[in-house]
Amino acid sequence: MAVLFWNLHLQYSDFVVTIIVICSFHRMTMAEYKVEVATGDMKEAGTWDKVYVTLFGTAGQSERTELDNCGLDFNRGTTGTYTIKTSLSLGKLLLVKVEKDPFLVRKDDEWYCSKIVVTTPEGEVLLFPCYRWISRGELVELRGGRALKVFEDDHPLLVDHRRNELMQRKSFYQWKILAEGLPHINHFNDASELPAEVRISKKRKSEVLNTEKMTGLELKIKGLLGSAEKWESIDDMKKIFWFKSTTMSEYVAEHWKEDDFYGFQFLNGVNPNVIKRCSELPRNFPVTEEMVKPFLEEGSSLQKEMAKGNIFLYDQKKMDGIPVRPYDGETLRASAGLCLFYVNPENKLMPIAIQLHQQPSEENPIFLPSDTETDWLLAKMFIKNADSMDHQAVHHLMNTHFLTEVYTVATLRCFPVIHPIYKLLFPHFRYTLHVNTNGRDSLFAPEGALSITSLGFNGMMELMRRSHSEVTYSSLCLPDNISARGLESIPNFYYRDDGLKLWNIISSFVGAIVENYYPSDSDVHEDTELQDWISEIFTHGFLGNKASGFPASFHTVKEVTKFITLVIFTSTAQHAAVNNGQFDYYSCPPNVSILLHKPPPTTKGQSSVKTILETLPNVGETVSIIAITRLLSEKYNDVVPFGTYPEERFDEPAPKQMIKEFQAELSFLTEEIAARNSQLEIPYTYLNPNQIENSITI
Repeated sequence: MAVLFWNLHLQYSDFVVTIIVICSFHRMTMAEYKVEVATGDMKEAGTWDKVYVTLFGTAGQSERTELDNCGLDFNRGTTGTYTIKTSLSLGKLLLVKVEKDPFLVRKDDEWYCSKIVVTTPEGEVLLFPCYRWISRGELVELRGGRALKVFEDDHPLLVDHRRNELMQRKSFYQWKILAEGLPHINHFNDASELPAEVRISKKRKSEVLNTEKMTGLELKIKGLLGSAEKWESIDDMKKIFWFKSTTMSEYVAEHWKEDDFYGFQFLNGVNPNVIKRCSELPRNFPVTEEMVKPFLEEGSSLQKEMAKGNIFLYDQKKMDGIPVRPYDGETLRASAGLCLFYVNPENKLMPIAIQLHQQPSEENPIFLPSDTETDWLLAKMFIKNADSMDHQAVHHLMNTHFLTEVYTVATLRCFPVIHPIYKLLFPHFRYTLHVNTNGRDSLFAPEGALSITSLGFNGMMELMRRSHSEVTYSSLCLPDNISARGLESIPNFYYRDDGLKLWNIISSFVGAIVENYYPSDSDVHEDTELQDWISEIFTHGFLGNKASGFPASFHTVKEVTKFITLVIFTSTAQHAAVNNGQFDYYSCPPNVSILLHKPPPTTKGQSSVKTILETLPNVGETVSIIAITRLLSEKYNDVVPFGTYPEERFDEPAPKQMIKEFQAELSFLTEEIAARNSQLEIPYTYLNPNQIENSITI
């Protein structure tokens, strides 16, 4: 028994030793991957469903592993840490596959996965950005590591993944023609069809609906909504809302009659891109020296002031002949006028002559500041009426919303998520497709809110067509725009001052990013995805119009930098400039109204305050227009400020540092603008970086 025991003991001991050796061997070769999974902090971001992850590397793949810790996983705003073990290292990590399966019989719920961070056995930490909703039964493959261009993918798995991703995107995001002569749009007919990655948040949707509801309720209680009555006085219009006013809207209500404030709006209002320096009067605008001499500096003349660069012109000729809409059996009228401005010795831009139609005649007099007060006010109102329609249809809707939609769709179709330009641009497209798709039904449609304008839906479409056929690359690039209009030195032009500083800050940031990933012009030539992107924009955004000057391809790093600067400037600063002040200026109907009932005056000395009240929209029309501007100018709680990138998409230190430097420059500019505004009677805030959103979200 002793020997047997000894033998058994030896055998048992050998067995134990063997097990220990084997276990130790496995410990030495078993590879462990730490997987950190972050769930978004928005409403209903978490899930009870089961989540599985598979890791793919150059040397193999892991088992499909359920991520399951003690307690509840994937709660809103939390990060869970898990371990995935493999028998050997997977080599260089390439992809993370994420799957979500139902838990028991609970109804389907989406999960918002922010990002997954994987630490390899070798100690490398890799970011796999997700930032999207994942539905039950959905499989998502995430690329990680540094941003890569198409010719830099060197593993067959990544090459196939990249190709398949773009095939799926081009199948999913398609182009559609809205109308002949206009930029093309996304093909989704309803915002509910949009994928989760581009939809607005439930929180934002709720806030917008609540604003609409409360605005409508207040107007109903007051008996204003739907009223066909005419206003009895200008003062009555100041009482439309009980609680909604701004410092600027109150200023407008008190100063709308004043000529210097009228001129100020063409520099710093919501449509600051229409006047240009005038060195010679158009032949169809026969303003004489005698007409304007009383309004010029003593001893000067119109010719002298034009030579000095002090005369400016607003010519609305593109509106000439556009059909207007019928109204109660009659046809409304819209002015295609001309307005002459003068920068006086006090550095104020003053209107000094207005002609309300293109062709001079006895029934088309030139109105002057010396005419009766109501004649002059009416003339200014008709110029502003045409300007407001140009503002809404062209400079706001088409040149920011529609063109940013073109940039967005092209980006979604042409770049995989690992591409550096996708990582740079996608944060600046947040909510834009959803907002535009919704807006085409609620605002810009035959029965939409903007059909209430003097031109109506068809007239506004024609105005957009005419404008888009004339748009040029230089007209959308602010430095070129300012130079082409001769406005480099006009005083008190804060849109220009702030806008150029923003343009330069954006350009410096974009240049750093682009040069980091495109060290030479040959890299630009070699990136077929980049070339496809600009080609789609040229074709679907600018309709292949070579005369426009927009690039159809890129040849240099400098060209790429300039165009991407335009894209970011348009979706942030330019939209803020034409959108954020709408309630400020439109809440006072005699200051600006997109609808006027009576035709432009054809004679002098026949008007009165009653004429002005009859010309303005009725009570119901007025409050509907102002309610829209209130909705569009509202500040919502889920705003992402300009230059803020809460979604971590870049994994390399260099672009992260560039973002920090970009944010610092924006912060310095914020302080600079605040200091200047503290010295101004009328502060200009629309291009203060802390008042700009990171994308078009309303």
